[in-house]
Amino acid sequence: MTKPIFDTIPLEQLQLDSANPRLPKSLHGQSEAEILEYMLLDASLIELMLAIGKNDFFPGEQLLVVKIEADSYKVVEGNRRLSALKILNNPDIAKVQKSKIQQVLEETEYRPTEIPCLTFEKEEDIHNYLGYRHITGIKEWKLLEKARYLYNLWKSLYNDQPINSAAKELAKSIGSRKDYVKRVLVGYEVYKVIEDEAFYRIPGLDDTTFYFNYIADSLNKNNIAEFLGVDIRNEKDDYVAEINQNHLKEWVHWLFEKNTENRTRLIGDSESLTSLNRVLGNETARIAFTKGLSLDAADDLTGENDSQFINLINSALQSLENADRIVTKVSATYANIEIQLKEIRAIAVKIGRALQDKEDDDVI
Repeated sequence: MTKPIFDTIPLEQLQLDSANPRLPKSLHGQSEAEILEYMLLDASLIELMLAIGKNDFFPGEQLLVVKIEADSYKVVEGNRRLSALKILNNPDIAKVQKSKIQQVLEETEYRPTEIPCLTFEKEEDIHNYLGYRHITGIKEWKLLEKARYLYNLWKSLYNDQPINSAAKELAKSIGSRKDYVKRVLVGYEVYKVIEDEAFYRIPGLDDTTFYFNYIADSLNKNNIAEFLGVDIRNEKDDYVAEINQNHLKEWVHWLFEKNTENRTRLIGDSESLTSLNRVLGNETARIAFTKGLSLDAADDLTGENDSQFINLINSALQSLENADRIVTKVSATYANIEIQLKEIRAIAVKIGRALQDKEDDDVI
């Protein structure tokens, strides 16, 4: 890689990257005005404008650019800062948040127009220079943005390598684990299938409202991954070739389609996905759930709650027995643990009564 050149470039010669992986795909290739509107609404730009306007542009945080014409440069890294600079110097280009922008202008004095930059020969050189570092920078990237960036790195830097070896190389370059990088790459390929299906025409669902972490977390749960037909435990060149299109569509509807009460059937948090994983691993529970039974009720059919309950009771008993063994050797007094002992007794009584009540109901 040729060493980048430091230079101070006039603001008017710097262009936003309309293919920036932090932008939703629906904005790729759109006008500067549309990109700036998105940045203002979604990228905490007002705070950044305020910081630059009060303190000036920090020369140690150069924009990373490539030359595209004689007097024109594309900013590959630093698009938020460039957006802030453009609006500070020309607030009329903003179509939203005008009152906030006016307040920033009134409270600040600096309007930088000569911007410190590092000019690279090729865009790939910037990606090599950055690795994964800039997506954990001033403003944390969303997981979908990270996935898109990693996927683009794979296709630009390691396009001749299958996904497993590419994941290994990317993991080394960004200081991460291969299994995590692989899961993100495979997850993005699954996302591309969903995107290609127009998000199954679910109202309100697009690349700005889709939660990529639902995919990443689901692929880490064996029964959900098998349900989707995307088992990443073994090495293969193509993980989406055997994807179950019908099951993928169901999964997306469960997590994103809202009912008349504006609620989805599933919540994509860890607890719900863990429960779904149990349900999909049990044929009776799975069939009942796909026919409309609630997740909690379907989870009860797996029988795993029973074993978990017994394990928790045994674990609590073992902890109390261990405490009993050393009670004569500690300096703690009854007063120190009186509240805890009362709580233990109250919980034990409550559990016992709940079981007795349930048994009485079953008899009736």
